Amino acid sequence: MDTTHKTVFIAFSSQKGGVGKSTFTALAASILHYRLGYNVAVYDCDFPQHSLLKMRSRDMAAIMENEVFKRTAYKQFTTINKKAYPILQHGSEGVLEAAYEFMDSLSVPVDVIFFDLPGTVNTPGILKALAGMHHIFTPITADRVVMESTLVFSQLMKDVIMKRGENSIETINLFWNQVDGRERSPLYDIYNTLIDELGLSLMQSQITSSMRFRKESEALAKTVFRSTLLPPDERLMKACRLDLFIDEFVRTIQL
Repeated sequence: MDTTHKTVFIAFSSQKGGVGKSTFTALAASILHYRLGYNVAVYDCDFPQHSLLKMRSRDMAAIMENEVFKRTAYKQFTTINKKAYPILQHGSEGVLEAAYEFMDSLSVPVDVIFFDLPGTVNTPGILKALAGMHHIFTPITADRVVMESTLVFSQLMKDVIMKRGENSIETINLFWNQVDGRERSPLYDIYNTLIDELGLSLMQSQITSSMRFRKESEALAKTVFRSTLLPPDERLMKACRLDLFIDEFVRTIQL
C-alpha cells in the first residue's frame, strides 16, 4: 500500500433513526466512486439492519430485472474500468483496526472509506469509531426531537471527544435535510442561531424534501437515484439540491 496516500474516513452519523444516514452514505459513495473518479469502500456497521448490504442485494436484483439499468450498468463499468465499491460488514467495535488491515491489503489505495455506524452512543465501540473519523456529517430536520438529540450528540463529539486529543476528527458538519422548499419555517432561524451559539458547523447546502429518498429502485424505472451500483441521475440530484451538497461535501473533505 502507498503509505504517502491519505485515506479519508467519513461517517454520516446521527443519534436519531430515519434522518437518512444510510441513504446519504450510499449517495455520496456512489457519486464519488462512479462519477467523480475516486476509489471508495464502505463499512456497514449498522447492526442489525445492515441497510447498505441489503441495498446492494436489491440493487443487483434491480439491474438484472430492468433492461435500462442493465445497459446503464454495463456502459458504466466498461467506461470507468473499475468494479463496484466493496461494502464490508463489521461491528462498531474494532472497525478502525479492520479498516487499516483492509487498506494494507490493497494494491490500489482507496481515497475514502465511509462508515455507516449505529445511531446510538451506547453501542460498544461506537465512540472510539467516531473518534477515528476525519469528518462527520450529521443530517438534521426541523423537528424538536431530532434537533435535541442531534445537538446533544454534536456537543458531546465537539466538547468531549475532540478536546480529548485522542481523535482524528477534523470537522463535524450539520446539514439540513428534508427541507420543504415551499414553506419557510421560523424553526430554521431559531435552530440556525442555536447551532451558531453552540459553536457547531452548519453546511450552507440544504437538501429539499423528495420522495426519491424514500423510494427503492423500481423494476420499471428509467432513472436511478439511491443505488450502491450506479450514481444518482443528475436531474434528480438538481431537483433536491444534492448536486450543491456534494460540491460542498468534496470541498469540506479536501480530496
